[in-house]
Amino acid sequence: MAAVHRIASDRLTAEIAEAGAELQRLTDAAGRDWLWAGDPAVWAGRAPILFPIVGTLNGDRFRWRGQDYALPRHGFARRRDFRVVERDGDGLMLRLESDAATRAVWPFDCTLDMIFTIRAATLTMTARVANRSADPMPASFGFHPALRWPLPGARDRADHVIRFDRPEPAPIRRLDADGLLDPEPRPTPIEGDTLRLDDRLFADDALIFDRLESRRLVFEGPGAARVTVDFQGMPQLGLWTKPGARYLCIEPWQGYSDPAGFDGEIGDKPGMVTIAPGQSRSFAMAITVG
Repeated sequence: MAAVHRIASDRLTAEIAEAGAELQRLTDAAGRDWLWAGDPAVWAGRAPILFPIVGTLNGDRFRWRGQDYALPRHGFARRRDFRVVERDGDGLMLRLESDAATRAVWPFDCTLDMIFTIRAATLTMTARVANRSADPMPASFGFHPALRWPLPGARDRADHVIRFDRPEPAPIRRLDADGLLDPEPRPTPIEGDTLRLDDRLFADDALIFDRLESRRLVFEGPGAARVTVDFQGMPQLGLWTKPGARYLCIEPWQGYSDPAGFDGEIGDKPGMVTIAPGQSRSFAMAITVG
């Protein structure tokens, strides 16, 4: 079993597994765990990382320079073991490097560093993707942490809300039965800057905000402490749970599922960024509790 590493401040402790560089626990000084613990009977994940794609490809395949490659939903990084590059009391860097297995499904040489730091009551997670290929490399990246719902201090899941830092009037997107982006935008359930959480929102899978203005939100409930999520530089957002489950995934993304019917090259897939040879791109998310 891959090792788990702990980093901490006087207010917050995080445990991160080398397997998938996945956050396992996020505990405050009072011993309250803010992260879903994973349950194979419901959803085994806790905070998987999504790379080099976010979401689902049409037919679980993509084309690069005329050749087809098979790549499962959310990519391969969450299923790989990372190695420790740096570690101290309040910081950890884990690295995944391309090898024959990754090149069979992603024809590029690249490095993914996952950097975790804690300052006071804030955990910052930074992904740094470096292109070591001779060609430009398309890529997407997403965070997928499952926060407890109800939040610590709340009795039940009722009356929890998300407050965005700006009004969000734009339509949202949904996924079709194949996990692809439905072409028809839907009216937003956000009222001004506030989304009132209810299981009915997730009856048709995730809420996808592909035209989001905000880069910060607050997740809060009655009598509960709150969680502030910052995601500067991440232009899309997914919100997801299984109706009735006791978690809410707050997912900043760069990229999303293929639009239904998309059949182009991976570099033309909406939401992808291009990283030049020898260059890198970083993506960050910060979670502040209390």
